[in-house]
Amino acid sequence: MSEDEPSRGRSSKVARVIEEYQLSGLGAELEAAWTAPESERRSLRELADHVNRQIVEAALTRGGERPLEGEIQTVSAALAGDTDSATERDVRTRLEERGVNVDQLEDDLVSYQAVRTYLQNVRGAEYEPAVADPVQRTRDRIQGLRGRLRAVASSQLDSLAESGEITMDDSRVLVQVQVYCEDCGRQFDIEELLDRGGCNCD
Repeated sequence: MSEDEPSRGRSSKVARVIEEYQLSGLGAELEAAWTAPESERRSLRELADHVNRQIVEAALTRGGERPLEGEIQTVSAALAGDTDSATERDVRTRLEERGVNVDQLEDDLVSYQAVRTYLQNVRGAEYEPAVADPVQRTRDRIQGLRGRLRAVASSQLDSLAESGEITMDDSRVLVQVQVYCEDCGRQFDIEELLDRGGCNCD
């Protein structure tokens, strides 16, 4: 039995796609990410997005493609219904032109509930949250939102570049959150502010 095969009970959708798309090691990766300490842990939704990107990449690679990360994100978001209808139609058309079975690929994408079922019922994983202090909880929440904004911005820019609406070579989206103190006029990156315990101005 491989590390990604069911360890008990019936198989799950996630176990099936891991085997079907030959995503070796993904099961252990998901378990480690879900049971990691709070500051490093990834949510079930983030893990589902990760699985779906792996599925899309594998499907495109089967056809001899070498997809870029931005394209993988765009296709995954479009098939999950997280883009506008025009982008979704464009993505489906391009996939069909490449000979990809779009309906099958769409059906193979997983939900966060499916990931949870796989981790708990197949791998027997359990997450026991540590009691986090309010500052760390705020830090984790901001980091999560910043990561999602970065992914959405990158996906949309890649989509515009692919359609010829804008001209852009390889790029990297940076998301910063700055906090300005009205009392002393100083400005901090929010991570720095949290590390300092506040502005501490006189």
